[in-house]
Amino acid sequence: MPLSFTVLLFIAMLLAALLLEPMAKRLRIPLSAMLVAGGFAGSWLLVSQGIDTGLRWYHYNNLVFYVFLPALIFDSAFHMDPQLLRRNLVPILLLSVPVVLLSTLLTGTLLFAGIHHPTGFPWISALVAGSLLATSEPFNFSELTRGTPVPGRLRTLMEGESLFSDVTTIVLFMLLLGYATGSSDPGNGWGQAATDFLIMAGGGLIVGGATGLFATLLIRLLDRCAMISLITAWGGYLVAESVFGVSGVMATLASGLIVGYAVRTARQQDALQEVESWWLHLGWISGSMLFLLAGATFTLDMFEERWLAMLTGIGAALFSRWLGVRVAAGAASRLPAQQSIPPGYRTLMIFGSLRGTVTLALALSLPVELEGWWTVQSIAYGVVFFSLFIQAPAIEPLLRRVQARGSFRQ
Repeated sequence: MPLSFTVLLFIAMLLAALLLEPMAKRLRIPLSAMLVAGGFAGSWLLVSQGIDTGLRWYHYNNLVFYVFLPALIFDSAFHMDPQLLRRNLVPILLLSVPVVLLSTLLTGTLLFAGIHHPTGFPWISALVAGSLLATSEPFNFSELTRGTPVPGRLRTLMEGESLFSDVTTIVLFMLLLGYATGSSDPGNGWGQAATDFLIMAGGGLIVGGATGLFATLLIRLLDRCAMISLITAWGGYLVAESVFGVSGVMATLASGLIVGYAVRTARQQDALQEVESWWLHLGWISGSMLFLLAGATFTLDMFEERWLAMLTGIGAALFSRWLGVRVAAGAASRLPAQQSIPPGYRTLMIFGSLRGTVTLALALSLPVELEGWWTVQSIAYGVVFFSLFIQAPAIEPLLRRVQARGSFRQ
């Protein structure tokens, strides 16, 4: 298949996303759900006409890790309010690191026990699936809640957790996937795994910090904020991954936070609006592409042959989320100088944080060498579909009900 056809295919996908957006608003359903349905319909139409798109599983891996993820992570980090983030950093970090690790282990254990097929679905594959489902995303919380006002602290907690849990999940997923496929050696077991995680994450933060500070210097010297931010997002990611062998997403997180703060404190309103516009568009394109590609790779065989694994994954993800929020909220309320998390916040954080772009991105990147990879991908798709078509439409009514009960008060 010629490269020109593949480029044309992506242009057609962008056009489809633009056309589906007003339809989603008119039908009052999340755009992401409409994109998945559109991707499935478009793929079915192409296959029925005998057209080969030229996309293979290894293309998805490269697209996810070298195109989409840097854009998604940098976009979220750049738009994060540093003051609100700093005031709520402790509960956000509790939700994003120990709770993600706990959720991975608990979800993986429940999946392994529920599927009960140690040869076709081994323990390490169950942990990979658990890491896929450990992240939590609010999608576009403003879109889902529409006209209902949302407390600023709740929004910060959910969006901040989403950003930090995304990068923690990605680092953990890549580490576990390396162990599962034999590309890396766990060595001395859990101790070695913990060391590897800290090296990958900490090294990525150091590279991202250095990249962000260098970008800040360039922003002060050159009147090219948008272009510098673009170079920083992918440059820091690739330097961390290819040169130092540490986490690229951690580097992108750190550089995005630093560049976002630098642009805002430069007091150049025109430059800030330009950069924000750039990244809103890049984030929209990356997210839309992921949902369309997920719809295109979805098959009805998944529901016919892996429905029990999907249901097990949904139950495990919901239970792990409920337990994780309760543990993090309880721990945060007992720490000094920390504001407790009201019951209404906890309810929204449990049921309003969904599985979406990062879960789909990692599921699309699964190599066929992973034992039980199709089961893992089916579980991820099943949980994301539950989030899109069941949880997401219920968020606004749930928000109104919580507000009516006064559960947002301390």
